This record gives sequence, structure tokens and C-alpha cells, in this order.
Amino acid sequence: MKNLVICLIVLATTFGFSQIKTGNGMLVKKTTKVENVAVTVTVDSVEDIEKTFKVEDIEEILEKTDDDETLSFKIVCNGKTMSNGKKAHLSYKIEGNSNEVDVFLKGVEKLRASAINYYNNKN
Repeated sequence: MKNLVICLIVLATTFGFSQIKTGNGMLVKKTTKVENVAVTVTVDSVEDIEKTFKVEDIEEILEKTDDDETLSFKIVCNGKTMSNGKKAHLSYKIEGNSNEVDVFLKGVEKLRASAINYYNNKN
């Protein structure tokens, strides 16, 4: 019984001191501003491209951006291991601005098609 009372006292004290204290009733608002949106996708095959992302996924991300933000999309296509032991890769990258989302999304579509074409022509 004595141990139970001690545990309850320690628990009540902990909860009492762990409360957040506000400075004289002042409420401080913090805002987060995104200045740069960069997406990089690394794939190993056409199947990875098709299951990893669709242009609609990127469009959904861009809907949440503010005006005049820098946008960047990069896709890295991994290849086979070369004779020197390093893995071959090819990357495509596009940069744009959130004021021109439609142009940026067309570029993403072209990059996706180019990556698929890379793997199809590789075999």
C-alpha cells in the first residue's frame, strides 16, 4: 500500500510539472513556409516506374504548394553493374516554378516516358 501511494504521488508530481507554461497568456503562432519542393525517384526497371509514381501523385503534391516556389523533379534509372564494379545509372531532371504547374507536370510526364523508353531500349 505504501508503494502504491508513493507511485501515485510521483505520477501526480510528474504530470503537474510537465504541463506547458505559456508566457503571460500570450499565444505564439509559428508558421512554416516551403520555399523549395524537390522530388527524387530512384528505379531499377519499368515495373518500378509504373508502381512507384504516376504524374497524378506529383500533381497532388504540387496542389499544396504556394505561389512562386522552386520545383524540382529527378528520376534516377539504375542499370547493371559495370566491369569496374560500379552500378551504371542515368538520371533525368527538370526544374520549374509553382506559378507554371502545368508546364512542370508536362515535363514530369516526358521524364517518366523517357525513363520507360530507356529501360525498354536497354533490353
